[in-house]
Amino acid sequence: MGKLTDRMRRQADDNRDAADWARAHGRDDRAKELEDRADELGSGRVTDVTDQVSALTRWAFRGR
Repeated sequence: MGKLTDRMRRQADDNRDAADWARAHGRDDRAKELEDRADELGSGRVTDVTDQVSALTRWAFRGR
């Protein structure tokens, strides 16, 4: 299982807030997509590799 980071928790919360807004504005399909993504983020099935990608990018461009 992936490690659930604060960044992923915040994104899951933001997705749930956006789903509430979408549902209130008649966009039920979009709300369902946002809730599904929030569930994925909150489950730990998604791996946050942001820090690794940032480190790799810094390494690739160092000394240039």
